[in-house]
Amino acid sequence: MLPRSIATAALALAVGTGTAAAESVRMAVTDIAGMEDLQREFGAFQDALAEATGYEVELFPVNSRTAAVEAMRADQVDFVLTGPAEYVVFQTLTDAEVVVGWQRPDYFAQIVALADGPVQSVEDLRGETVSFGDVGSTSQHLAPAQVLADYGLAYGEDYEPVIINRNVAVEALIRGDIAAIGMNFDHLRRIREAFPETAFQVVARGRDLPNDVLIVAPDVPDEIVETVRTAFIEDQDALMAAVLEGTDNQKYEGGHFLPRVSDADYEYVRAMYRTIGVPQFSEFVGD
Repeated sequence: MLPRSIATAALALAVGTGTAAAESVRMAVTDIAGMEDLQREFGAFQDALAEATGYEVELFPVNSRTAAVEAMRADQVDFVLTGPAEYVVFQTLTDAEVVVGWQRPDYFAQIVALADGPVQSVEDLRGETVSFGDVGSTSQHLAPAQVLADYGLAYGEDYEPVIINRNVAVEALIRGDIAAIGMNFDHLRRIREAFPETAFQVVARGRDLPNDVLIVAPDVPDEIVETVRTAFIEDQDALMAAVLEGTDNQKYEGGHFLPRVSDADYEYVRAMYRTIGVPQFSEFVGD
């Protein structure tokens, strides 16, 4: 069996040939670089997935979303766990399909301003400066921009978008240098803990965002895909418990693995790309 390598910041499973009992799968995670961190976060899940599928599961560290796409196109990777913004690019460039969704409860974007400041509504942001987080991030950049678009404010026209580190942006907000910040629910909770003397308010909240997804390359045999999908359905509790042993994986707490997820669920994410002026879905913004 030829080894399969991947290069993504997503959870990838590279599967060889042979019987189910002899199959080997490799896994990577999009937002974790280095084997030490990957093992710490997903070591327990590695063991649980191996037990659930009967496959040998190997963790494989990666550091580039773009390289991951190239690996899938080169038939070096079969399955990838990735975020919604990454998924639409993978699907465009590789024809990858969804296997199962990884739900993130309370995963939505917000526009946050000072509670006692001049911004009391979205309309107050016209002509102002709004900060976003990591370029291309679903919940820190794309989705907050889409929230404003949903309320009628055009990106880069009705307000000035800037990319600033979140904690630096909060300090700028308090000084009055910017009018609002785009972030997700968990970020706001952390900011309120870090800046207890400051009152913040949400002036706009977006819809719940599409799930993270486990996707599969077009050439992976159906029986392998079904074995993996069935494991997530029938062994959901054990697999989720293993996922939650990772500190950074607490974003999935209270969530479920969802087998009925389709490409159409990600049209809202495609709208986000269009909103910031990237209509092709053929590259990762910020890479």
